[in-house]
Amino acid sequence: MNILDDLKLQYRLGGIAMRVIYWNIACFLISLVFFYSYSGGGFSYPTWLALSSDPSIFLFKPWTFLTYAFFHASFLHLLFNMMVLNFASNLFLTFFTQKQYLGLYILGAIFAGVAFALSFYFFNISAPIVGASAAIMAILVAVTTYQPLMGVRLMFFGNVKLWHITAVILVLDLMQFRLDNTGGHVSHLAGAIFGFVYIKLLQNGTDLSKIVSRTLDFFTNLFKKSPTTPFKKVHKNYKKPTEKVTSRIVTKDKTQQQIDEILDKISQSGYDCLTKEEKEFLFKAGK
Repeated sequence: MNILDDLKLQYRLGGIAMRVIYWNIACFLISLVFFYSYSGGGFSYPTWLALSSDPSIFLFKPWTFLTYAFFHASFLHLLFNMMVLNFASNLFLTFFTQKQYLGLYILGAIFAGVAFALSFYFFNISAPIVGASAAIMAILVAVTTYQPLMGVRLMFFGNVKLWHITAVILVLDLMQFRLDNTGGHVSHLAGAIFGFVYIKLLQNGTDLSKIVSRTLDFFTNLFKKSPTTPFKKVHKNYKKPTEKVTSRIVTKDKTQQQIDEILDKISQSGYDCLTKEEKEFLFKAGK
């Protein structure tokens, strides 16, 4: 088995978490071909992929509230995000389903995108963002909210509580809030808030991920061909029914039997010994 076959097998059997990672890597490779400026040494994403906080842009490109969460600004950006995503995904899928995972990833990205768009009015931020960080924070904070005291073994640190890891990441975001990439940190914190709210609502019986699941099921069934039932040939039976024939045979045998009994009686005792009903029956049978 070559490397390509191995990657295909991992994609097919790895579950939704592995597929989301593959989608992010595929989008990064595509962006290297179409959106990377080798002379400038950076990416230049179009406004129909990156999410802009400028309402004159995002209002006419609403899909960017999701597409931005699959593209990255650099290889290190992608690498760090995928490492955290893999870590958070394994923990999340220990307690929740794959549909809940995908729903949380998508809804977390959209919610964080809306928060970033609102930063245009609160922080006067007018810039585009890309990256899966907000969706990843939603997943990480969600599982931390559900199992904060879970023990996690880290290299060089040993066993720590899950909430310690999440707290460090959140504190680092808060420390850099006003330094650089303010819009990105706004989306990170918004994703974390959504992950917390998602678990609290789920514990109260409301699963927001069903919005995504039902939407995907709707479009899947919409474009799915309905199975055609094979043509069934109906065979007609042209033979005459035998029920009436059988009935006639039975009736004839019974009548003949009664006639024979009457004739036996006549031969033994004469015609005068017959009752009125027997004489009438014999008369009718003789016609």
